[in-house]
Amino acid sequence: MQTFFDRLHAPAQIGRKAAELGNLPEWNLADLYAGMNAPELKRDIDKAGADAAAFEDRWKGTLAAEAAHGADGKLGEALKSYEALEELIGRIVSYAGLVYAGDTSDPQRAKLYGDVQEKMTDASSHLLFFGLELNLVDDAAIEQALAADPEFGHYRPWVLDLRMDKPYQLEDRIEQLFHEKSVTGRGAWNRLFDETMTELRFDIDGEQLALEPTLNRLQDADGAVRRQASEALAATFAKNLRTFTLITNTLAKDKEISDRWRGFQDIADSRHLANRVERGVVDALASAVRDAYPRLSHRYYRMKARWLGMDEMNHWDRNAPLPETPQATIPWDEARNTVLSAYHRFSPEMADIARRFFDRNWIDAPVRPGKSPGAFAHPTVPSAHPYVLLNYMGKPRDVMTLAHELGHGVHQVLAGGQGALMASTPLTLAETASVFGEMLTFRSLLDKTEDRRERKAMLAQKVEDMINTVVRQIAFYEFERKVHTERKNGELTSDQLGKFWLEVQAESLGPAIKLREGYETFWAYIPHFIHSPFYVYAYAFGDCLVNSLYAVYQNAERGFQEKYFDMLRAGGTKHHSELLKPFGLDASDPAFWQIGLGIISNLIDELEALD
Repeated sequence: MQTFFDRLHAPAQIGRKAAELGNLPEWNLADLYAGMNAPELKRDIDKAGADAAAFEDRWKGTLAAEAAHGADGKLGEALKSYEALEELIGRIVSYAGLVYAGDTSDPQRAKLYGDVQEKMTDASSHLLFFGLELNLVDDAAIEQALAADPEFGHYRPWVLDLRMDKPYQLEDRIEQLFHEKSVTGRGAWNRLFDETMTELRFDIDGEQLALEPTLNRLQDADGAVRRQASEALAATFAKNLRTFTLITNTLAKDKEISDRWRGFQDIADSRHLANRVERGVVDALASAVRDAYPRLSHRYYRMKARWLGMDEMNHWDRNAPLPETPQATIPWDEARNTVLSAYHRFSPEMADIARRFFDRNWIDAPVRPGKSPGAFAHPTVPSAHPYVLLNYMGKPRDVMTLAHELGHGVHQVLAGGQGALMASTPLTLAETASVFGEMLTFRSLLDKTEDRRERKAMLAQKVEDMINTVVRQIAFYEFERKVHTERKNGELTSDQLGKFWLEVQAESLGPAIKLREGYETFWAYIPHFIHSPFYVYAYAFGDCLVNSLYAVYQNAERGFQEKYFDMLRAGGTKHHSELLKPFGLDASDPAFWQIGLGIISNLIDELEALD
């Protein structure tokens, strides 16, 4: 893998920046497979296909009879074999996805990714019958089998969770068609978006930058640099807007077709079901955040405009650093020690797990041409371990991103004990550990800061991060609701999409921010709209939940850490109501969201007192 930020950067710039950042780690994927041409990878691809076909031959059409046999049945044996196949397929798909994310512009990596998608879709099509057929078994028979067969009973949470999908499942052959065509349908459009986005270059004074370094300039202390970056983003997005509009229209229609066939009533109901969260809970969250816009984002941005000496900020000034903000690049080792120290202060066990990511090369940190933008923690499979991708450039927000993704990583390690079928956590809870990791890091740094100006800068940055996580993500959710609702009436034009974007941004950001020409195109680069429709509210859910959790932690005398780790270890085996009950929290209570939003409001109060 290349280790330079961008081959288009001047060598002197590359060397100087690399020296400031220190030795950035690149992940070692050998714990999955030794390489793209490893014989073990080819062996496992062939094995997955053969074993999946054999599994279908052995078990298809037998599950009702096995359930009826009670303790003498073999549903436990079948489910154990099914889990082993999911583990094998997950390992193969994870490896191909991570290799591809490292450089989506490499034709060989793209080919591996495409080939694996096709072959594993074919393999998993032989497994599709299992969940569908299991859901057709009578409830009483399933309950009897769960009680009588300990091996089957081990999977009780997964079986009962699966049955929540029962009202929306279709006839077997239709399900198989949906599944197999996903490679040439949704999957292909997702890949087109990814490859198009990573190929985009943004012209700044003749220098051709990729997306991440260009977005990074929106945090520059110099307003001229921020404006130049914003205009470069707008210019390139505008040139490619027809492609992004087509992708958006196609995927929105694809989702509408799927939802209609399955019988979902609301455009976001399929996401709510996947998240195992009730529509009313999400509606209450979105309503509470919208109502809080004036006392959160509107109030804060009025203050920030004054601090920057402006009557109103331009949209490119939204993430500008305050004059008090230190501008020095944060070396990688300092970022590492900052996060591990904060984690250790909460729990030595948490720090020990996070340290493995550094010591064992589970992190890929440098910016490289072709590398996927943004950041993520990929759980891979329980028999291996998670990997973290960053695009680290030494900004304070990059340190918080490291804390965020390591929170995911710790969660994924702990939940891995549940096995391949039950480790996965709904998105609403998946963001809990990551945001909690950010909060631990922020509070640790704030407690050590006595200088008034530095404290103000830190508080302001945390408030901005929370506004970006809560207010901005709910605005994204409202944008998606507009898009998917209007798409039912026909194709959307780029102008319509831009109009929806400006509406939700103006409402959420408030009058202190002027949305200048070009900003109407910025919806185009948000990957969640493409990969995971309505994913975005999970960030707000997680942030507000963590704020409430942290308030409990601050007031707890002892025992919080144990309950917190129990929650993470549960993986996907419990509903959010069960997981929050030991902390005395209830997300179905409308007042719950006011606790989390109140934490943000209190931080803004503290900033006003420092002003």
